[in-house]
Formats: sequence, structure tokens, C-alpha cells
Amino acid sequence: MNITKQEIQMKLLEGKTALVTGASKGIGRKIAEKFAEHGANVAFTYLSSVEKGEALEQELQSFGTKVKGYRSDASKFDEAEKLINDIVADFGALDIVVNNAGITKDGLLMRMSEENWDEVINVNLKSVFNVSKAASKVMMKARKGSIINMSSVVGVQGNAGQANYAASKAGIIGFSKSLAKELGSRNIRTNVIAPGFIRTEMTDVLDPKVVQGWEEGIPLKRAGETEDVANACVFLASDMSSYVTGQVLSVCGGML
Repeated sequence: MNITKQEIQMKLLEGKTALVTGASKGIGRKIAEKFAEHGANVAFTYLSSVEKGEALEQELQSFGTKVKGYRSDASKFDEAEKLINDIVADFGALDIVVNNAGITKDGLLMRMSEENWDEVINVNLKSVFNVSKAASKVMMKARKGSIINMSSVVGVQGNAGQANYAASKAGIIGFSKSLAKELGSRNIRTNVIAPGFIRTEMTDVLDPKVVQGWEEGIPLKRAGETEDVANACVFLASDMSSYVTGQVLSVCGGML
């Protein structure tokens, strides 16, 4: 009998239901993929990339778990609440939430419009509040859960031209550390991942010389892959990290 490598591999999320926001591309897509590979039922959201969202739903079904995509804007309070209710109705549970949806609207402060500030704070930070608040009700009833919020090294150390993005990502850290203290007694863990320079569709359009310059400044001398971030998410979502809460895990090749 031939046993494939995949069958031997321990599935760390077997029987758990996870939500990944902003999963149509980049890091979110890889997280959804890794979760399904590890035996999780996966609900995910997308907003503008409808075709990519629908394609992902098809693709993830090959792992043999339940998968469903939802077109939803987590930055709107009512939509976030409806999303969580829909997921519980469709899946019967919610054990893991990864708040990954995010945008950038870069520019120096002098040139940053109020709209550019508000939009980044709404999409990146308010959405984390909205989804976490709705999901925590479900998790409190179940007396278990893992919330993983996606920050950035920029949220830790700042970056010129990204005051709005840095503020939103730093806000996520403060929010998550507070949530860990509030929800810990209910066996709900809240942690943060701070990715460094990760290769995605967003970085593929950059000048290779610029990328090379950045890579030289990273101790591991390379950009990260989406898989590097997804693997850290699997750890924080699984029972392997059952005594880890309120922490910021930097996946940055030593930048911080």
C-alpha cells in the first residue's frame, strides 16, 4: 500500500472551523490553503476580487474539507456581524479567526488626504474590531478559540510614507494584547503576526533592483514567502500554541 507524504503529515487543524478575511490573494490565500491542508473547514472573505474568490473556493475543495467564500466588507460593523452569523449557520462552529484583510494608501503626511487616512484605519483596524467582537460572542459560548490578527513590522517600527498604515498596524497590536487579557479566562487566545517583506502580487510589480536592496538589509538575505506567514498562522491556530496568548510573532527574517 502506497502511503503518500500528505497522508503521513499530521493534520494540526483537523475538525476545526476557521475564518480567514481577505483571502482572495497574497498572504490570505496561502493561509486559507494551509488551513485546508491541515484539515480545517475554511470560511473566507473577499471583496473586490470576485473571480479570484470563486476560484479559491473551487481550489480548496480538493483538500476534502468544507470550504465557503463570502463576499463581505469587514470594515462595516453590520456586515461583519452578519458574516459571523452566516458562518455559524453554515458550518455550525467557529474556532479560529484570522483578520488578514488590509490595504495601503501610502504618502508623506504633508500629502496624505483625510480620505487616505480614514480608509486605511477603517479597512485595517476597524475591521479587526468588528470581526473580533462578533466572533468573540461565539467563542465565549464555546469557551475556546484562537484569534490571529495580521499586523506588520511597520506597525512595530514605523515607516516614512506609511503613517496611516503604521498607525493601523500598531493599533492592531494594542487591541490584540488587550483582547488577550479580556478573553483569556474563557480560553480564547489572541495573538498577532507581524510579517516583514513578503513576496506577493503586490511586490511582484516592484523594480527587482529595489527588491534586491531590501533583501540585502534583511539578516536572512531574502524576502519571505507567503508560506512562511501561513505556517506561523497554523501554529497559532493549533493546539500546539495552547499556552501562547497576547504575543506578537514577527515573521521577518530578522528585520526586527
